Amino acid sequence: MRRVTALTGLIVLVLAGCTSHRRAEPEPVPSPDLTSPPVAVAVNPGPFEAGPFAPPAEGAYLGAWIKPEALTHAGRVEAVGELEEDLGRPLDIVNTYRRFDQMVGTESDAEFLDRGATLMVSWATGDNRSITAGEHDRLIRRQARAIRKVKRPVLLRIRWEMDRPNLRATMWSGEDYIAAYKRIRGIFAEERVKNVSWVFCPTAEGFIRGDAPAFYPGDDLVDWTCVDVYAGNLFQPIGQLMGPFLTWAAQRPKPIVIGEFGVAKAWGSAGRAAWLQDARRTFKANPQIKAVVYFESDPEGNGPNQQFQLAGDKPAFKAFTRLTKDPYFNGGGPGRGA
Repeated sequence: MRRVTALTGLIVLVLAGCTSHRRAEPEPVPSPDLTSPPVAVAVNPGPFEAGPFAPPAEGAYLGAWIKPEALTHAGRVEAVGELEEDLGRPLDIVNTYRRFDQMVGTESDAEFLDRGATLMVSWATGDNRSITAGEHDRLIRRQARAIRKVKRPVLLRIRWEMDRPNLRATMWSGEDYIAAYKRIRGIFAEERVKNVSWVFCPTAEGFIRGDAPAFYPGDDLVDWTCVDVYAGNLFQPIGQLMGPFLTWAAQRPKPIVIGEFGVAKAWGSAGRAAWLQDARRTFKANPQIKAVVYFESDPEGNGPNQQFQLAGDKPAFKAFTRLTKDPYFNGGGPGRGA
């Protein structure tokens, strides 16, 4: 399960004369400004070198990760189906998380593929130095063969959010990540895997800090650039949060996928709806963004600043539904013959 890292800084609430130990709900400051144009950068117009999963000619694909009630194949399929029914449309992309030793090609994977969706596999690979030393070659080879058997384009995020400070013990450095990434790609090439679009996906915070670009393997080894962006501990417009990434990505001939985005319950229904409305405008103002994938989940053990599920929050879900029904995000995935 994804552990969402805090953006720079903390929100401190000072309650004068408060005798209760209960933490007060934070206030959404600043609220997304919908009176001014959304953040946009000088995008790379393409054409894009995107690998087997091609971007849409216009607009962007829509996807999501949906946390199931039960982590079973039936539970995963049911969770996706319920969201699609509520939205009144199918998802183009289904995000799925895998431990290092979990293979692609499960029953639920097959069900999503049969429905015409594309899999985005978020693969939690292990210690980069042990990968580079060849200690996991057999496991990597098994995964390569499993993905080859899918016979459909797959978006593959090799250890997404590799720039997170809490992963430094296994990522080591940008140089180590790149070396491990190259070894994985080399094994996939040996196994004649030709249905993977390789996705480089750090965090928006990593671009704000400035350390995420050091993990980039290079234009010749990446098909899609990507970023995970959240209004979690800080409530800021999405364009402000991912502005440094967009500026960086515009220098590369790659389409962009927003691998995960979400707005926390802590900011209230009205604030969440406004943030999602701003997200819709921002995605459309940056046409290099060719896919957006929501993180529809309330991770266990996280506080309200790290709970992102929209279901049950009518104003926020309504704003998300407006995004999903916008023709810009309604082109249909490649599996649907778009």
